[in-house]
Amino acid sequence: MAKMLPAQEAAKIYHTNYVRNARAMGVLWALFTLCFAVIMVVTFIQPYWIGDSIDTPQAGYFGLFSYCIGNALTGELICKGSPLDFGTIPSSAFKTAMFFVGISTFLIIGCIFCFSLFFFCNAATVFKVCAWMQLAACAGLSIGCLLYPDGWDSPEVKRMCGEKTDKYTLGVCTVRWAYILCIIGILDAFILSFLAFVLGNRQDNLLPSDFQVDNKGDSIVYMEPFSGQTPSSNRLVP
Repeated sequence: MAKMLPAQEAAKIYHTNYVRNARAMGVLWALFTLCFAVIMVVTFIQPYWIGDSIDTPQAGYFGLFSYCIGNALTGELICKGSPLDFGTIPSSAFKTAMFFVGISTFLIIGCIFCFSLFFFCNAATVFKVCAWMQLAACAGLSIGCLLYPDGWDSPEVKRMCGEKTDKYTLGVCTVRWAYILCIIGILDAFILSFLAFVLGNRQDNLLPSDFQVDNKGDSIVYMEPFSGQTPSSNRLVP
């Protein structure tokens, strides 16, 4: 018959594994947040949200604020647009989408700066602050992706994509990788925020209060949270 571990040693092993798993998940969350921040910066800057195809009258592509359209005579791409000059952005919908995606990008970058707070503040608080920031970023990305097609009826987009182009109708143009990556980012931000909430709740009590050691014997008494039941509901874990 296998020899049973003393109750104190079993509790110590449980606590050690619990802390190790929580820290491992925290490191993975931090790494994924860092990668996601890099992806969001690239998505915000790159002008490859929509672009030309074989059937488009002119070559070119559009981003959140910058765009390039080919010259009808020379075929040379003429690029315009700047995030600091709203007058160069071809549509008000593009401006609004740029604002929400930009805010979301800054929120994700802000989460990275919040990592330094782990050395000064309670870990559970930092996780929950980052979780709310990532959830807000998820909402901002959603709004940006929904509003962006509202600007497809601008004259610049129609000049490249044809007269059949209208709001939420792209004509003969195609959706490019930056737009798709931003849509995927919505799901990424939601998953990261959910994971941060879970990690924050686990940090609140790394050794659960309902896990107690009975020093009178070689057993561990598992105390269930009070739910209106009598104390007899507590069970003995061998």
